[in-house]
Amino acid sequence: MTLSSSVLPASSNGDDCQLMRLSPETLQLVADFFKVLSESSRLQIVCALKTGQKNVTEIIEATGLGQANVSKHLKILAQAGIVSRQQQGVCVYYQIASVFVFELCELVCDSLSAQIQQQSKKIAHLEAFRQA
Repeated sequence: MTLSSSVLPASSNGDDCQLMRLSPETLQLVADFFKVLSESSRLQIVCALKTGQKNVTEIIEATGLGQANVSKHLKILAQAGIVSRQQQGVCVYYQIASVFVFELCELVCDSLSAQIQQQSKKIAHLEAFRQA
C-alpha cells in the first residue's frame, strides 16, 4: 500500500486535520510508529544514539539497561525504521535512521513543559486563594 493510495479525498473545510484524510490502515501505521516511541527504554536508546553510532555494549553503558532488554528494543526500533544497523567486523553498530525523531521529541518536550508551567500557575493561584 502506498501513501498516495491511502489518502482519502479532501474535504472543503481547510481547517480539517490532515490525518483525517488518511485511510484507517494508514492511520494505524502512524499509531504504530508512536507506539514504538511510547516506551521509555526505547527513548533512552534513541537518546544514547544521538551522538553517533554505537554497538550494543556502548548502548548498555550509556543507558544502564540490560543486554537482553537493549537487544529487544533495538530490534523494535529497527523494524520501525527509527534505527539502522551496520555490521563492522564482528560488531553490529546502530545509528539513528530517522533524525526527525529528535525534532519530534523536542516538540513533545516543549508541549509538556508548557502544560506543566500552566499547571504550576494554576496551583500557585489556588495556594494564594487558600492562604487569603
